[in-house]
Amino acid sequence: MQESKLLKSGLLALVLVLSFIVGWELFWRNRGFQATFNDDKALWANSRKEAYRPQANATVFIGSSRIKFDLDIPTWEATTGEKAVQLSVVGTSPLTLLEELANDENFNGKVVTDITEVLFFPNNPVFHQSAKEAIDFYKNQTPSEKLSSQVNYALESKLAFLEERRFSLNALLNEVPLQNRPGVFAMPVFPKGFEWTTYDRQTFMSDMFLSDTNDINKQTGIWSMLLMGDPTPPPTGADLTQIFERVKTSVDKINNRGGKVIFIRTPSSGPLAEAEEKKYPRNAYWDKLLAHVKTEGIHYRDYASTKNLECPEWSHLAIKDAVIYTHELISILREKNWFAAKELALTTTTN
Repeated sequence: MQESKLLKSGLLALVLVLSFIVGWELFWRNRGFQATFNDDKALWANSRKEAYRPQANATVFIGSSRIKFDLDIPTWEATTGEKAVQLSVVGTSPLTLLEELANDENFNGKVVTDITEVLFFPNNPVFHQSAKEAIDFYKNQTPSEKLSSQVNYALESKLAFLEERRFSLNALLNEVPLQNRPGVFAMPVFPKGFEWTTYDRQTFMSDMFLSDTNDINKQTGIWSMLLMGDPTPPPTGADLTQIFERVKTSVDKINNRGGKVIFIRTPSSGPLAEAEEKKYPRNAYWDKLLAHVKTEGIHYRDYASTKNLECPEWSHLAIKDAVIYTHELISILREKNWFAAKELALTTTTN
C-alpha cells in the first residue's frame, strides 16, 4: 500500500513537472521565440578546439559582437569550402583573444580580427574580462563539464526556454522596472529578440526584433548610453603605442609559425558611426595600427559593395545584409590570396 502511494505521488510529480515544462515552452513559442544556444564560455570552448584545423580548411574569426552578426557562417562555408571558427566574444576586445592564439605554439592558422574601436583601444579591464573567462574555462574544462555541455547542447537545440539570457529567473527579474540606487550602475536589458545564437556561435537579429520599431529604438538607446556615452578618453601617445606593440608582437608570433592575420572593420551606421569616427579618427587609430603592425586591413568604407550597408540598430547587420557582406568579404580576401593554402591543396590533389 505504501509503495503504491509513493508511486502515485511520483507519477503526479512527474506529470506536474512535464506539464510545466510543456506549458512554459509553448508560452514562449507562441510569442515567436525559437530554440537557440547560450552564447557562454562553454560554447566558446567548444568552438576553440576547432582552431587547430589545417590552414587550408579553416579561418578563425575574433572580435567583438559585430563580426558575430556580420559573418554569415553558412554563406562562408558554402562559398569557400572551409570552416569558419567563430571565437569572437560579445562586448570584448579581441586583443586578449589574439594574444591567446599567438601564445599557443600549436596554432598556425588564419585569423581575421575585427576592430571595434570603442572596445579595442580603451585600456579598460572590463573589455577583456569575458574573453579571459572563456579562455580560462577552455584550458581548465573538466571531463564532467564537457559531458554536461554536450547534454546542454542537445536540450538547447530543442527547447527555447533554456536560453539563459532571456528566460532564466535572473533575466526575467531584470526586466522589472526598478530605479537604480545612487552610484549603482545596472546593465540595460536588451530586447529579447535582438541576439539569437546558433551552435556555430553566429548571432543574428530575429524577425520580431527587426519589425518592432520600439525594440530597435530601445537598442539604439542602449548603444547611445554604453558606447557613445563612455567618458573614458581614447589612448594617445605612449599608451596607444603600447597597444600597437602588443598587437604587433602577437601578429609576428602567428606569422612566424606560418599563420596569417588580417584586420577588418565591419559596418556601423547613423549617429553611432559618426560618434566612433569623432572619438577614434580613422587616420589616428585604424591607419596607424595597420602601419605599425605592418599588416593588411579591410575597412568597409573602402569598398562600394559594403560602404552603404545599413545596420538597423546602428551597430550590426541584419542577416540578409550579413549574407551580402560575407560574399563581399570573401571576394576581397580572395584578391589578397587569403585562400592560397586551400587553392594549393586543391591543385596538389588534382595533380
